[in-house]
Amino acid sequence: MRIFRSFFLLLPVVLVASCAPTGFYPLGKSARTAYRDQQKKMSSGYGDFVPVQLPLDSLSVSSILAPSSNFDIRTPDLVILHHTAQDGCMQSLKTLTNPAVRGRVSSHYLVCKDGTVYQLVNEQYRAWHAGVSSWGNIANVNSASIGIELDNNGHEPFGEKQIAALLVILHSLKERYHIPVANFVGHGDVAPGRKVDPSGFFPWKKLADNGYGYWQDSVLVAPSEDFDYKAALRVIGYNLRDTTAAILAFKRHFIPADTTAALSPENKQVLYDIEQKYLTH
Repeated sequence: MRIFRSFFLLLPVVLVASCAPTGFYPLGKSARTAYRDQQKKMSSGYGDFVPVQLPLDSLSVSSILAPSSNFDIRTPDLVILHHTAQDGCMQSLKTLTNPAVRGRVSSHYLVCKDGTVYQLVNEQYRAWHAGVSSWGNIANVNSASIGIELDNNGHEPFGEKQIAALLVILHSLKERYHIPVANFVGHGDVAPGRKVDPSGFFPWKKLADNGYGYWQDSVLVAPSEDFDYKAALRVIGYNLRDTTAAILAFKRHFIPADTTAALSPENKQVLYDIEQKYLTH
């Protein structure tokens, strides 16, 4: 696997260009031309393709595997943030690129503490970073998302250089794929009870201030007495197979100082505030 390494400078124009490798959606003219040329080379060997074995009553004619140029590259709709939970960027780089590692994990980007960014998987392809997870009605999170790993052991704050580099990547992703504000979330959000990254140290408010995800208003309104907190969690996107895990995931993201599994009246005000943002935007 080829690994691309980019150093991000603090100039807006250079930053966007730095994290925008070629070959992304929409497919450029040169790429389509190359694909058509490949088709021509393959056309002489069509007779060698193996027929797809289908039930006899499913098609009235035989089906043959053959390439088509009528396609689009997948367009991601989610960004999932992780912490590596390892000791240093080089160790994480080896883990995320080693086919022999159990589970064969990967991500699209790895952001080191000093702001160095590695692109590990082209954005048009699925990286194996989310595992068993869901967000709203998205059950196959890997197929719909970009995964970004942050070099952090899970028990320490995230540094300014690292977050600055992350914001550059997020800006580029949001601009190119029109990813909704609400769809910048953490691994712990899409896999409550199984994952906790990017930990309670992650600066979600700073991301929200820059347009990546929501944050609570400074003045909160109390919900009505019949407020359905489970329905609110579902609106935001949480899987309620384990309600306690979903509450903990919500609080880790939006109320990180409170690590209890109960929802206090103040917690419900925050939940109601965030729910309204999802309903009205």
